[in-house]
Amino acid sequence: MSSRRQARECSLQMLYEVDNCNIPVDVVYASFNDSLPKAEVYKQFATSLLRGVCDNKEVIDSIIKQYAKNWDLERMAVIDRNIMRIAIYEIMATPNTPVNVIIDEAVEISKKYSTEDSSKFINGILDNLKGIRTPKNSK
Repeated sequence: MSSRRQARECSLQMLYEVDNCNIPVDVVYASFNDSLPKAEVYKQFATSLLRGVCDNKEVIDSIIKQYAKNWDLERMAVIDRNIMRIAIYEIMATPNTPVNVIIDEAVEISKKYSTEDSSKFINGILDNLKGIRTPKNSK
């Protein structure tokens, strides 16, 4: 498994605790210190995903609501909505990572942590989000 995938999975696990157990971000982060990737660059990546999703949750959730027709965010599986939150944040915040790579990673992580149907659901929503990344030099 790539270290970036490990960082994404670690972020997902931390977000699960924040979202499902209402544990403060700093407490969750401290408890995961031994689980974070060892290389500093990937530890920073995992941390940036966690904090980026938490800091931009309202914007990210509004995007999910816009594209997840006939689905209440609260009724989505905790894992699925947090996989989408990570992917959407990454699409918005990491312009050097191709959108297709981010979507593929989200789908693969959903296959590991959720169900086969979830991977199709996540892929369908994220595929429609490709246009949210504003290209550089656009007017």
